Amino acid sequence: MSSILQAVTDREFDRVVEVSTVPVLVEFWKPGCGHCQALMKELEQLGQESGERLLILTMNVDEEFQIPAELEVSSLPTLALYYNGAFVQFIGGIGKRDEIAKQIGIALGR
Repeated sequence: MSSILQAVTDREFDRVVEVSTVPVLVEFWKPGCGHCQALMKELEQLGQESGERLLILTMNVDEEFQIPAELEVSSLPTLALYYNGAFVQFIGGIGKRDEIAKQIGIALGR
């Protein structure tokens, strides 16, 4: 996995999201999920394009259970958007980076 995408655990999740000065996009995924791997490639490109304006985290639901349960994540991959330490909304579908960026902009009113 590239350094653009940062893996996060249940234990550190709240702290990482709360201290972020930029929007946070979290992909919930699990090994063996082909759609999850495809989305990660799009997120890596989005991360490169966004630079310091967006923090992209990944959470393996096979290893981490608390945060996915709190959000009632039921299908994978799932993208969740946070801003100013608070959940904003899920970003729908398995999209290309341009569509994901567009949905983030709409969600944040940009």
